[in-house]
Amino acid sequence: MYYTAHYDSPLGGIRLVEKDGKLAGLWFDGQKYYLGSLGSEKDLTEKENSVLLNQTKAWLDGYFRGEKPALEELALAPEGSEFRREVWKLLCRIPYGEVTTYGAIAKKIADSRGLSVMPAQAVGGAVAHNPISIIIPCHRVMGSNGSLTGYAGGLDKKKALLTLEGVYKGGFRV
Repeated sequence: MYYTAHYDSPLGGIRLVEKDGKLAGLWFDGQKYYLGSLGSEKDLTEKENSVLLNQTKAWLDGYFRGEKPALEELALAPEGSEFRREVWKLLCRIPYGEVTTYGAIAKKIADSRGLSVMPAQAVGGAVAHNPISIIIPCHRVMGSNGSLTGYAGGLDKKKALLTLEGVYKGGFRV
């Protein structure tokens, strides 16, 4: 069963989803790929008194105050293919206030699998379907030419998150 709560962030409403005591989703309201493979809102049960969902809200409060809460503070369980989960684990290694590229992530995956190449577009698809936005920091991934390409929550939110982290100072292309 999926439990849910709503969070009002400075960037708009956010839907939090818990499954089996772990965070399975975090989406901005109306975000592309909203709820991903979890189904529809009718499959969710509101649970405002959930320990995990309240911990997630506190994590987000700190983040939006400019603090650097650790990912390890929350139990995460994003649902997706083995490849997507591999990409999401790499996203979790991007430090607060830093960015990387789709190509750099693709190279890491290719190296770990003993491949000569991994298409950056495949990585882009996995990043786009990240079900736990902000906490699994897909907003820290840029195009190889320095562009703010691709953020399912919207480029305005990506820019705001990178500004909050001190990364965006108007130098990236859109």
